[in-house]
Formats: sequence, C-alpha cells, structure tokens
Amino acid sequence: MAANIVITGTLTCTPGDLAMVSAALPDHIRLTRAEPGCISFSITPSPDTPCQFDIAERFVNRAAFDSHSARTKASDWWEKSSHISRNIKVTEK
Repeated sequence: MAANIVITGTLTCTPGDLAMVSAALPDHIRLTRAEPGCISFSITPSPDTPCQFDIAERFVNRAAFDSHSARTKASDWWEKSSHISRNIKVTEK
C-alpha cells in the first residue's frame, strides 16, 4: 500500500500581500479539496504570528500530491502567490 503524503509548514507573506492571500485562499482550498487523492487540506491564519498561515495537507499517495503540485503551479493562486515565502516539510506516512 502506498504511503500518504503529509505536508506541514507555513506560508509567510508581507503585510502588503495579506489582503490578496486572504482573498485568493478560499478558491485555492476549494479546488484542492476537490482533487482526486486529497484527503485533507487547510491553510489557516496562524494565531500567534501576523501574516503567517499554517499549512496542513494530506494526499493518498505521491502521484496525487504530484498532480496537486502541477495543478497549483498552473493556477491563478500560484500566479499571485509564487513569490511568497513557504517553509514546508513533506513526509510519507
């Protein structure tokens, strides 16, 4: 059985990007949750750090995660947010 892919980490934007991130995230989250192989997906404001969002994702396997990554890189979300700092860890469980 293939291992789940688990992504954890943070996305940290500048105060100038905060409104854009907040406006663009709901569509990105909706589209990702609809992807085949997405078990769970959330990007939520950090309760302790302004302009930081906590990332928690789980996909059924590497192929599902790779498909998600490809879709993301072709999306409006990526066009708007690719310059924003991300600190993520990808593990297999």
